[in-house]
Amino acid sequence: MQGKQVFEYAVIRVLPKVEREEFINIGVILFSKRAKYIRMKYKLDKERLSVFSSELEVELLEETLHSFEKICNGDKAGGTIAQFDIPERFRWLTAVRSSCIQTSRPHPGFSDNLDSELEKLFLEMVE
Repeated sequence: MQGKQVFEYAVIRVLPKVEREEFINIGVILFSKRAKYIRMKYKLDKERLSVFSSELEVELLEETLHSFEKICNGDKAGGTIAQFDIPERFRWLTAVRSSCIQTSRPHPGFSDNLDSELEKLFLEMVE
């Protein structure tokens, strides 16, 4: 990818009790329509999550994140949504939902290296 690319990103969050609106950032999704780029990176720190809430079903969280990953990657095992074009997949992944895994609203950015930008955002928002 040559030159600066406009991108959007959203932070992936875990909300143990949706009604309390408390969350922990666990990942980032980065998307650029022009570069035909969509990637996500996440980390489930089971110890940290268990301190935050003893009621979380970590295995279910992992399954959901794996399905997000399949959709992001366009993997056929991700179902119909994974076959959508990249912008539609990003919009679906970042749609408002009331489940225990949610994303922030998308934020814009500008970068000449999207892979590095994903790493930078992950370190800043999650680690």
